[in-house]
Amino acid sequence: MFDFDQWIDRRPTRALKWLKYEGTDILPMWVADTEFKAPPAVIEALAERVEHGIFGYSRPSPQLTELIIQRMQERYNWRIEADWLVYMPGVVPALNLACQTFSEPGSSILTPKPIYYPFLHAPGFHGRKAAHVGMVEQDGRWLLDLDELEQQAQHSELLLFCNPHNPGGTIYTRDELLAINDIAKRHDLVVCSDEIHCDLLLDEGKTHIPYAALDDDAANRSIILMAPSKTFNIAGLCCSFAIVPNPELRTRLVRAARGIMADVNLLGFVAAEAAYRDGDDWLQAQLAYLRRNRDLLVERLGRVSGVKVLAPEATYLAWIDIGALELEDPIGFFEQAGVGLSPGGQFGGSDFVRLNFGCPHAMLDEALHRMIAAITSR
Repeated sequence: MFDFDQWIDRRPTRALKWLKYEGTDILPMWVADTEFKAPPAVIEALAERVEHGIFGYSRPSPQLTELIIQRMQERYNWRIEADWLVYMPGVVPALNLACQTFSEPGSSILTPKPIYYPFLHAPGFHGRKAAHVGMVEQDGRWLLDLDELEQQAQHSELLLFCNPHNPGGTIYTRDELLAINDIAKRHDLVVCSDEIHCDLLLDEGKTHIPYAALDDDAANRSIILMAPSKTFNIAGLCCSFAIVPNPELRTRLVRAARGIMADVNLLGFVAAEAAYRDGDDWLQAQLAYLRRNRDLLVERLGRVSGVKVLAPEATYLAWIDIGALELEDPIGFFEQAGVGLSPGGQFGGSDFVRLNFGCPHAMLDEALHRMIAAITSR
């Protein structure tokens, strides 16, 4: 029904992902958007709205808010209220706003490492210090170092969290989240949790648990950031939302946003509503496709000496350990081979690279062929 094998030429669209390697034969497997067309329902809704022809200031429809409420209840058994929702133009702006709102200048903000790189930069943008909490590998999964978190939490007011984890792909269990919240409770931390990949669960039978859905304490200390952008490949339309159960935290966040946070793009509202209302069949087909891509990547790279990759439980991103190859310039090495990856150092892991496998099988197959040929012919 949905053709994820279609290899669409994005070069004429000024797509950031492809623009980086304009005029070369390098396959871009770096920035986190996919090579898949958005769901037909989203494209149709956008076309209808464009046909209207007037694009003035806009607000979210009551239907979108109700769809989000229903989605939280049906997927996570989490009952939220309409006034808990704060619409934002993106998760990264919201993350930065949280740094400004829930910490003092000069203070330390806790952030896992490795982590999606805006986490590492956001504290410094606002005159705060980033206090890094290491991630450790346990039974093939990347988890927060709780001993380190306990130690660092004594000197902080805010924890920036990421679930599912980017770039490691971990889906945190309830017990793992409760252990983190026990520390947050002891040290009275506000927790800003980026859950933008919550729909992209590759391990069947596993469930995403929103941090605020753990219990009343977690709800009262958390800001949950979500968006349809990664799920349905509509990131360029800039629509996300924060779910903030605590009215005091919500009021502070909304006040801090005044005058500096842009409104959501009206087409973003339209796309989000269509995706959440009519996009689930497409999403299930995409997940099946991504699982095959993940398994292919892990199987192929797992046979290569000097390379280690853990199967991500979620996301369409692979966190690949190439430290044993002792490459002087890993990104340059793979670009020479015709594959553009994200440097691990950007995320806080210099022995790694990150690969986006949200693409047609043929594109991934060619990228893996190029990478493996380059490694084995060194």
